[in-house]
Amino acid sequence: MSQLVESESLVTQRPARLREVKGTHIKPAIPYWQAAILVAISLGLYWRTIYQLVLQWAATDSDFSHGFFVPLFSAFVLWQERRQLSEIIPKPAWSGLALVASALCVLIVGQLGAELFLARVSMLLLIAGLVVLFLGWNYFRAILFPWAFLLFMIPIPTLLYNQITFPLQLLASRVGADVLQWLNVPVFREGNVITLPNIVLEVAKACSGIRSLMSLTCLAIIYGYLMERRIAVRWAVALISLPIAVAANSARIIGTGLMAHYWDPDKAQGFYHIFEGWLVFVVSLVLLYLAHLLIQVIWPDRGVP
Repeated sequence: MSQLVESESLVTQRPARLREVKGTHIKPAIPYWQAAILVAISLGLYWRTIYQLVLQWAATDSDFSHGFFVPLFSAFVLWQERRQLSEIIPKPAWSGLALVASALCVLIVGQLGAELFLARVSMLLLIAGLVVLFLGWNYFRAILFPWAFLLFMIPIPTLLYNQITFPLQLLASRVGADVLQWLNVPVFREGNVITLPNIVLEVAKACSGIRSLMSLTCLAIIYGYLMERRIAVRWAVALISLPIAVAANSARIIGTGLMAHYWDPDKAQGFYHIFEGWLVFVVSLVLLYLAHLLIQVIWPDRGVP
């Protein structure tokens, strides 16, 4: 009899508790006025870094013109996950203060040494430090993907950029020359210079494929997030974009060589060359989509993330 009374009392008390929790107003982890002050201070520290970064996207470095879309997509992911994020209980950690201090040190070193890459990376470290300091590591783990995606908006350092572009130049030149020879086009290749009977083609840094490589990989990650819920397949789509970008750039060089040999050498430059680059990039997107379809056929979605 006592057990029955206890069970009835629990049943009657549970809705009251639920109503109490539901009606409770949960205060934000950071008061809005404090958050506004932190944003103002951060903008004051990084306004020059942000200005130079946007200027590089818009005018000085077309290889990273996709940088405008990166923070917008990260913000979109946070908006999509807002309900899940609101359910995370904040657990502020003082270790975030160490990240903030590290970010400021990296910023100072970057500004004193005129190293833009370090100053820009310090922005991401500051964001991570503030999130950990006021919301905790559990919250930072939840936003790790949109935070890490912000790396795509930061141009590669010049030293690393040269180390990547030169091998890509040689690879594209080698593949282009071999395929042109297979298509009965007389070709002589020396390094990144391809000599045809009526024109000399130089695979410069702009034609190395680094632009299409970065842009296509960035779009592949966005596409995987929007169109695929399985984490492993998202990784597969992102990795497949790398050989597709390299193959597409080689195809552009082959097309330029064929155009110069069979049509008009002047058509291998200027408008037709730029249009060919856009056309090849669109074909790359189509190949990425077809690769995703093939993965779905080979590895169908059975309801497991």
